[in-house]
Amino acid sequence: METQTPALQGRFLSDLLRIGLPIALQNLVSASVNMLSIVMVGSLGATSLAAVGLGNQVYFLLMLFLFGVSTGGGVFTAQYWGKKDLAGVRRTVGLSLAIGLVAALAFIAAALAFPSFLIGLYSRDPGVIALGSRYLRISALGYLPLAISSVLGLSMRSVEKVRLPLLATSLSLGVSLFLSWVLIFGKFGAPQMGVEGAAWAGVLARLIECALLSAFAWARRYPCVGSLREMTAWTRAWVGRYIQVALPVVLNEVTWSIGITLYSVVFARAGTEAVAAYNVANTVSQLAMVIFFGTGNAAAVMIGKKIGEGDKPTAFLWAGRFALVAPILGLGVGALLVPLRLLLPALFRLEPAVIAQASRMLLVLALIYPFKIFNFHLIVGICRAGGDTRFGMLYDLFGVWVLALPLMALAAFVWGFPAWAIFLMTASDDIGKSLVGLWRLLSRRWLHDVTG
Repeated sequence: METQTPALQGRFLSDLLRIGLPIALQNLVSASVNMLSIVMVGSLGATSLAAVGLGNQVYFLLMLFLFGVSTGGGVFTAQYWGKKDLAGVRRTVGLSLAIGLVAALAFIAAALAFPSFLIGLYSRDPGVIALGSRYLRISALGYLPLAISSVLGLSMRSVEKVRLPLLATSLSLGVSLFLSWVLIFGKFGAPQMGVEGAAWAGVLARLIECALLSAFAWARRYPCVGSLREMTAWTRAWVGRYIQVALPVVLNEVTWSIGITLYSVVFARAGTEAVAAYNVANTVSQLAMVIFFGTGNAAAVMIGKKIGEGDKPTAFLWAGRFALVAPILGLGVGALLVPLRLLLPALFRLEPAVIAQASRMLLVLALIYPFKIFNFHLIVGICRAGGDTRFGMLYDLFGVWVLALPLMALAAFVWGFPAWAIFLMTASDDIGKSLVGLWRLLSRRWLHDVTG
């Protein structure tokens, strides 16, 4: 692999910090507020925590679908941005918004019509189903603004406008945290609403974020937004090319997310304490991932822009740099999880058995983080930037559906393993596929200009 000149290396680092740092801070705010909300709900008991965790699985599915639409469209957006083709940027964002809104409406209909059925897919506990259904009916009201915010936020990142999403998310989640405290526990004369209060706080936060992003994006005439005519200037040939590139990303995220939600099914069938421990570990993992959402999205923008500029050699060099830095950072962050697990008893008012299982799960995460972070950058940052979305889809699904899920099912239902050992089976996903990912990177078969 060629070496970088000092000037090119300096540009790499400056772009990484300029793009990646605000995204990492945005995700830090989001994950921190989510963790504090889980702490508040967790004080109500394991049943409430399991109900909110399983109710959020529907949100998780929609969020990943929207992420797939946004990043699939982002392949075009970043490369069009490299070409300074604003018309291409705007019609891409417009189509992504249209698809996202249709999906949000479908999820709202399902959550309002069949909440008990949806929660019952994950748990057989009547208390969890009842609480989770009430939570889901309310939280679904925030899905439309979520769709708009998700597409606009990721589109702004693709054109290197990263400060507004950070500010909007910070403000809205600050409101969410305050309202969660007020409504869950009944402060300042408000009714004590428990999990329903957490749901209403989330809905209001999404409305605020959507309003801020939309108002400022159009008022300041950001490159990713324009008139209705500009954002719907689609031709049949162009839509066909968009679908060819973006559809594997959407299928990737949806089928991968279904697989990940089945993790929750396995834990829920293993018991309410098991799924509560998994929710604790997953919340901490999301907090630990914040820096990598920044570097991964920065990789997609930086590499995609270079491909759009016609500079494939630099795109390949920068992909190699991300592939080297990512697992090193993953090793460092994983090491921090070891002492962090000692704080779990102070953060979560849960039974000692739940805390013990969650603590062991964090040890497992610490071991697999270098592999997990490499794979995340390869799929979200490198392959998608280069339009290699089919390989990214097959690569991701192989790990979840062929490796992790079968082993988890065996561990839970045949071997009778404890929750932490079931969680250990998820490591087979990231470890098992990383060598194939390294081969794909070095082959350069992922490098494509999809806008040409």
